[in-house]
Amino acid sequence: MSDTFGELRDRQERQARNKSSLLNNIYRCADKSTWYDSVASAYDRTRPRYPAEILARMQEVADLQPGKSVLEIGAGVGIATVELARLGAKIVCLEPSQAACAITRDKCAAYGNVEVINHTFEEWKLGMQKFDAVVAATSFHWITPEDRYAKTAAALNDNGLLILLWNTPPQASYEIYRSCQAIYQTYAPELGKYESHQDYQHNIGKIAQTAIASGYFQDLITHQTIIPVTYTVDDYLTLLSTLSPYIRLASAQRQALFSELKTELKRSLNRQNLLELSYLSLLQIAHKH
Repeated sequence: MSDTFGELRDRQERQARNKSSLLNNIYRCADKSTWYDSVASAYDRTRPRYPAEILARMQEVADLQPGKSVLEIGAGVGIATVELARLGAKIVCLEPSQAACAITRDKCAAYGNVEVINHTFEEWKLGMQKFDAVVAATSFHWITPEDRYAKTAAALNDNGLLILLWNTPPQASYEIYRSCQAIYQTYAPELGKYESHQDYQHNIGKIAQTAIASGYFQDLITHQTIIPVTYTVDDYLTLLSTLSPYIRLASAQRQALFSELKTELKRSLNRQNLLELSYLSLLQIAHKH
């Protein structure tokens, strides 16, 4: 018998609470220097890029031209770094993962305005340096709460900008989600919640509102767009392997989950092997108070 609407809602709310607790634990306890090392190349290959619309709006507000300075926190594999480098501002990038740093340095080798430092933001010594903008591209949630607002604000010049770029994980349709739900319940029930673009928008919006509520930032500007993308089943599973909740799974558990998902997805797609997905890309900009 299928769930009633109320039962489904209650179950998803429990899953949401469990996932929120799981992610908070990951971001607090994970070793940032090695967390993405094993999936750095897969991350670079399968994570979505920041769309031109979002980058154009960022530049319209921030005007990151030559002569300006930018601190990027959590550069990862340089997906946003290269876009920032092309604007000409001087960029200092902090990235704790050695594997991700190597990829970013390789990508930015042609840009003399980029310095990539293998360090966490929390442990990095700010000294007397001040920046016109601090950028975090799908990484702001990794900064510990003790440093997330106070140290970020301390790194900015007067009236400097906090720029948060976000790409959410590409999402399959609800029908595809339902076809895989029994597999998640068997192998990883904590990952089984369907998250709509509205869910992500709400959760990311709370991060910006908390930044404003901290008293360090003001005058929030937001812009968002939904981008359609197509993945093969194999690339989609590789993408999932780069997401923190999946990295956290035991290797055997993850392999069993992915094996069953691959079989079900190919069955659902009638062997077309292509998934039509979409992701939310969102920009948040606030001025230092």
